[in-house]
Amino acid sequence: MLFNDKILVGKNESSELFILPNMANRHGLITGASGTGKTITLKVIAESFSQAGVPVFMADVKGDLASTALEGNLEKIQSRVDKLQLDGFKTNFFPVHFWDLYGKHGHPIRANIGKVGPEILSIMLGLTEAQEGNLTIAFAIAKDKHLPLVDLSDLKALLAHVSENRAEYIGTYGNITPQSIGVIQRSLLSLENQGAGHFFGEPELDITDFFATNTQDGRGFINILHAVELFQNPDLYTAFLLWLLTRLFTESPEVGDLDKPRMIFFFDEAHLLFNDMPAYRLKRITQVVKLIRSRGIGLYFVSQAPTDIPDEVLAQLSNRVQHALRAYTPAEQKTVKAAADAFRTNPKFNTEQAISELGTGEALISFLDEKGAPRIVERATILPPQSQMGTLDDSIRTKILQYSSLSGKYEEAQNPISAQEILNGTTQQTAPQAPITPAEQSNAINTNLEPAQPMTETEKFMAQKQELAARKQALAEQKLALQEQKLANQKAREEAKAAEQLAKQKAKSQSKIEKTLTTGVQRGVTNAISNGVKTAITKGIKGLFK
Repeated sequence: MLFNDKILVGKNESSELFILPNMANRHGLITGASGTGKTITLKVIAESFSQAGVPVFMADVKGDLASTALEGNLEKIQSRVDKLQLDGFKTNFFPVHFWDLYGKHGHPIRANIGKVGPEILSIMLGLTEAQEGNLTIAFAIAKDKHLPLVDLSDLKALLAHVSENRAEYIGTYGNITPQSIGVIQRSLLSLENQGAGHFFGEPELDITDFFATNTQDGRGFINILHAVELFQNPDLYTAFLLWLLTRLFTESPEVGDLDKPRMIFFFDEAHLLFNDMPAYRLKRITQVVKLIRSRGIGLYFVSQAPTDIPDEVLAQLSNRVQHALRAYTPAEQKTVKAAADAFRTNPKFNTEQAISELGTGEALISFLDEKGAPRIVERATILPPQSQMGTLDDSIRTKILQYSSLSGKYEEAQNPISAQEILNGTTQQTAPQAPITPAEQSNAINTNLEPAQPMTETEKFMAQKQELAARKQALAEQKLALQEQKLANQKAREEAKAAEQLAKQKAKSQSKIEKTLTTGVQRGVTNAISNGVKTAITKGIKGLFK
């Protein structure tokens, strides 16, 4: 709940616990055992940032975040509203954009496999450092040989080419082992079976769409990734979020400290990201976490325990919400102690004991103060969400997608000429051909030509090269025509809008003139009547004295 331009998250008898917007990009952590209220806390914080005009991204792994698009039911949460004495609390819906890697429950998200790069792809494929080295060489060859990598078919064709011609490339690029190439190829088949073929391709995601705000009320859009199916493939899930995080980092400008973040990114089930992560890769992720706040982006990791997050990353997470943890075994007790030690002690209660005693919807909270220092830990009740809780009906989701401002932008996949076509000497697209005129047809029939000689391999290659060049030119012209049409449509909309505003102004002026004239006439008639009455009375009085 946005209260006095601050993010109100929880309350107790004596304190209101806020995230200060100008400290929100110092990152955060939401932890707790299953069923203790992490999802509600995530919703409350996400809604508040949206109200503050800050776009949000979050993954919906259970299907219960999509209902943020609907207004909540006040009767179901009235008891908590009364308990917390939330004056002015109102239920509300929030602007959302639904996304889905598979394109079933949201706008499709695609990535050009060449831009994803070997590092992120290696995480998806579960490669060793040596196998990642071979994949990196393949990407370097593709770049040097001008072989565009768009989708999985391009990468498979490239790997086959590198394997067959590895003797040619070893001297320039280093050792290439058939065993590593074979592992990569088998891993690609496994990745394809997980549905990754939907992810790689074009049109590629325009990352600026994640920074959208509602033009009517200024609220930030909440970008919800439908991840119920994706979460069944944890390697793909975590690699996708890491790719998205990397793109946000590399494609966002340096902005320094702002009054509020440009975006908040929630990384749910964060423990999956760091499972068995090699040290060299953890170092790169830690660097991204440290530097991305200067881009105005706040990261909030959601997991069961703080120990799920490596210490190097944990040290960067300053705004913390700790829900209940169970401590029955020595390992669990150690986890609870570690969680308690991360907070500034409050003399009013035992932090370690409180973590085990918290009820559902309660949490230990410590946010940064105005100077950027962690406040002492407070035990508090989390606010209720303003939007609906539970799942979203598919028919409502479909309507939201139909009326989305992004509708039609990503739905249709494109298949440009790329590495597979070039390496195989084929194309999957057919260029439009001009129709044969009657004169040309007659000439072809009546002309006695010598039988055509078979083409040499060089001639075939040149013909294919010319054909590819012609197709590229046609695609470029088509793209230019679409851009020109888009500009023309935009200009027409702007002119129509200007004309509409002018008509409204004229109508308003005319109405004002008519009102002025009407008022003047009414006043004149009233004065005339009044003067007439006065004259009649005067004459009558004079008559009495005659």
